[in-house]
Amino acid sequence: MNRKPVNSIDDVIEILDSIIQESIKDEDTLGYFAALYQRVTIEVKEGIKANRFDDGPRMEKLDVIFAKRYIDAYYDWHKGRPVSLSWEKAFQQAENKQLLVIQHLLLGMNAHINLDLGVAAVEVSDAGSIGSLENDFKQINEILSSLVNEVQENLSSIWPFLRKILSLSGKVDNYVVDFSMKVARDGAWKFATELVKYKQSDRPEQLSIRDQKVARIEQIVTRPGKWIQFIIWIIRLTEKGTVAEKTEKLTR
Repeated sequence: MNRKPVNSIDDVIEILDSIIQESIKDEDTLGYFAALYQRVTIEVKEGIKANRFDDGPRMEKLDVIFAKRYIDAYYDWHKGRPVSLSWEKAFQQAENKQLLVIQHLLLGMNAHINLDLGVAAVEVSDAGSIGSLENDFKQINEILSSLVNEVQENLSSIWPFLRKILSLSGKVDNYVVDFSMKVARDGAWKFATELVKYKQSDRPEQLSIRDQKVARIEQIVTRPGKWIQFIIWIIRLTEKGTVAEKTEKLTR
């Protein structure tokens, strides 16, 4: 399982497409997150072209570094190499047939946003300049936020009764939105502003501490409260389509 170097946003999009196609062929649930992430990356690319960001070149550099952490983790995992604990937890759950698509997505978002995004932000800035990155940093999260409703629409087409269930239970909607947006957005920026203050030699230890904390969130996603578990059980009964079919729907 080889892949080309990651030097540009176009490289990222191309590699993500390879991961998606491999996942569709292998009926691998890891393709769910790759499909969502490719859409986010395309939005970032279009945002740079439209001058949506304060610093377009810096944003492309951030996006490439950010994406490379996920891509490296994906291929390292498939080659039996060690990955961060957060990604290990997410990848291990790929074999869990009891999880819904949204749970697989949240596991990927947890590792990538709560851990990787902060690290990427530190790599394109320093203690004196990281403040100027905040607006663009938040723009990435706004792009992700804008896709949440679209993803839920896609999920509704996967699960015929999901939209009705969501309308009856705000708790499920909060489970998705609060976790994916509020927790990740606030936590990632705070982590970045704290990590950048440490010397390069001290950062691995801080990264390890953060990694362990983020990895524990896997339990919230896979083993939520009883009410959420009940709703998930209902949704699971209505879930239709193969892994490949669901992945393809998430790309649209």
